[in-house]
Amino acid sequence: MSLNCSSWPENGASVTCFAFAKFSEAAEQCFLLFALVLLMFLASLTGNALIALAIRTNAALHTPMYFFLANLSLLEIGYTASVVPQMLQSLLSRAPAVSREACATQMFFFTLFGISECCLLAAMAFDRYTAICAPLHYAARMSRGVCARLAAASWGVGCTVGLGQTSFIFSLDFCGPCEIDHLFCDLPPILALACGDTSRNEALVFVAAALCISSPFSLIIASYARILASVMAAPSPEGRRKALSTCSSHLLVVTLFYGSASVTYLRPKASRSPGTDKLLALFYTVVTSVLNPIIYSLRNKEVKAALGRTLGGRKAGTRGQAPRPRRPARGRTCGARARADD
Repeated sequence: MSLNCSSWPENGASVTCFAFAKFSEAAEQCFLLFALVLLMFLASLTGNALIALAIRTNAALHTPMYFFLANLSLLEIGYTASVVPQMLQSLLSRAPAVSREACATQMFFFTLFGISECCLLAAMAFDRYTAICAPLHYAARMSRGVCARLAAASWGVGCTVGLGQTSFIFSLDFCGPCEIDHLFCDLPPILALACGDTSRNEALVFVAAALCISSPFSLIIASYARILASVMAAPSPEGRRKALSTCSSHLLVVTLFYGSASVTYLRPKASRSPGTDKLLALFYTVVTSVLNPIIYSLRNKEVKAALGRTLGGRKAGTRGQAPRPRRPARGRTCGARARADD
């Protein structure tokens, strides 16, 4: 059902307010989805905040790999917090009118965090490439200053692209309708409301999305191609297994993030539908943000140990103390001691 926009300035002037269409007319379906999204949103905020806090408070994790992971957790928090509250409101009922400025602000922050995550995932791939393919130069190439500059560049690119895309779209005229058939102020549904022929604008948005998604992804593919070649040349099967295990979590996160982003933003316009776009939005804004901390915590013993210490898993009196070495029993040989330790 379309909104009545007669009270909004659309006769010869630009629309200054928007409203979100209701997700579904079935109240039970909307309420169930609302409860599910709310639980996943809280789980995402909690999981990513705990990982960032654990890395910050444990000196053993002050390494380049975990520095980037902490930045990724902060990006995920901002990414979900910028859109999920609006999404929850849209699931329960038709949201009240949102101003053009508020919609532009939401689009800017959503684009900022999304593009920054693309770039940061590429920086994390470069870190793994350097650690595995050039271990002797790792300390020099991935110094604290280099890591800080890579993280700052990721945030800077996201900010620049977000500001450019938002300014570009909201410089257009909107003369009605004023109903956004989506769960938040995303680029394609807002562009669909603009007046006149927007094919050129849609092409420019598509090119920008393709560059921002494909360029970091190409760097990731190149890094892992070199990593795979280096690992396959390793003589020890155990060494190959350890090298690949350090990359598995990152590869899984890259697959989830880039897979959902590519399907969402690089599809032809003819294959788009509001229902499919809404379901995809739920996946790439909520589901992936919940899975990322789970993936990194379950597949990484150091992160699990740090989370345990952060949550009070270790006693305060033993915190920071090294474990005492066990003394061998008298009369036991070195070989017997090794077998006992095993």
